[in-house]
Amino acid sequence: MSKISYVVKRSGAIVPFTPERITNAIYRAAVSVGGRDRSIAEDLSQQVVRLLEENCPPGHSPHIEEIQDLVEKVLIENGHARVAKHYILYRHERARRRSESANRQSRPSGNIPWAKLWYVLNWAVDHHLNTVEKLNTRIAQGEFPAIVNESESAYKLDVENATWQIAERGEALKVVVITGPSSSGKTTTTIKLSMGLEQRGLKLVTLNVDNYFFDLEMHPKDEFGDYDFETPQALDLPLINEHLERLIAGEEVMIPYYDFKTGQRQSDVTPMKLAKNEIILIDSLHGLFPAMTQAIPAEQKYFLYLEPLLQMKDRRGEYIRWTDIRLIRRMLRDAAHRAYDPRKTLMHWHYVRASEMRNIILYINAADYLINTAMPYELPLYSHKLLDDFARWAEEFQDDPLRADAFKRAERLYNVLAEITPVWDDSPVPPDSVLREFIGGSCYEY
Repeated sequence: MSKISYVVKRSGAIVPFTPERITNAIYRAAVSVGGRDRSIAEDLSQQVVRLLEENCPPGHSPHIEEIQDLVEKVLIENGHARVAKHYILYRHERARRRSESANRQSRPSGNIPWAKLWYVLNWAVDHHLNTVEKLNTRIAQGEFPAIVNESESAYKLDVENATWQIAERGEALKVVVITGPSSSGKTTTTIKLSMGLEQRGLKLVTLNVDNYFFDLEMHPKDEFGDYDFETPQALDLPLINEHLERLIAGEEVMIPYYDFKTGQRQSDVTPMKLAKNEIILIDSLHGLFPAMTQAIPAEQKYFLYLEPLLQMKDRRGEYIRWTDIRLIRRMLRDAAHRAYDPRKTLMHWHYVRASEMRNIILYINAADYLINTAMPYELPLYSHKLLDDFARWAEEFQDDPLRADAFKRAERLYNVLAEITPVWDDSPVPPDSVLREFIGGSCYEY
């Protein structure tokens, strides 16, 4: 057992010292440069802990920066220069983002699709849905079904535009990538896009990249020791590229199969070969990650990015966050389809969000087209379903420094949903709506 009991976080909070987090951080850095031997990360972590114990006076709680400095030292002294470089760059990137966060109001972000946002905001103003107050007014006037119809029509137009663009590319197009962060509505949108292309004589054939996961013991872990399925490095990216090249060349390939129950991948399970009118579909969180399709020429790829780009201000004049909408969606979907406690979804979301910022959001402006999957009418439904839960979670996590992120999100969402007039009846929501993917009642099978 370590002689060190606590660590000081950047926020000043004092939390229990967990050596396994050092192991996880080292292993994640190693995975990013192709390393897959966790035992090496464990040995290096033990060296870091020994140095901490030797250098810290009795009763001293080291700062997180002290620990990270020692990690860099141990990596370099043990000859792991590439891992150390990635670890250092990651620290630098996190520091840069903290600095940008502190100055967010004075500097625009390159990750924001400004042209699309202006379009969505203009739509929201025209439909009197750009503020919570206006939304509530329309609901009070009995216009909830009308709001549903208007929102669904805007989404349908986006899907039709993407379908037309893909069809226009003709035979030159070989791969369609549908991507976006968690719970952005990829599954429903993919179904609708496939149906639209079939009407034009084209067929999307899915290459399920989930089958390319490495075996579970080779996955990196998050800071709480849970296996990380959110990072692109959990996938065998070289094998994906090899199979894409061969499929486009007209060859037959044998697709692997990943068993999530056992955490093992079986090689050469399912044959796949493209017909003349078929286009490869990749539906993945990490579809825009450059290494995912780096072997395929740009003219053969079409990237479609999804995000609930809601443009609505709360009573404090702050825009409701897209990530909060997706958090609620995932809570409802996980609870309904995966028997997963929404509270655990909240506790894990900080990690999901960190992975999105590292591996997904950075590439949003590389997409060929953006589909807005936000439905302004979803907020009144969420107010009915989850308001009391967020109040309870905010109270539960208020004084827990290890759950500061969960507290912040729960408190923020409670304040937002408390302002919105709740709607109990979701019958006006059509069965083919993207929202049905999360609230249930869809006509599609997921």
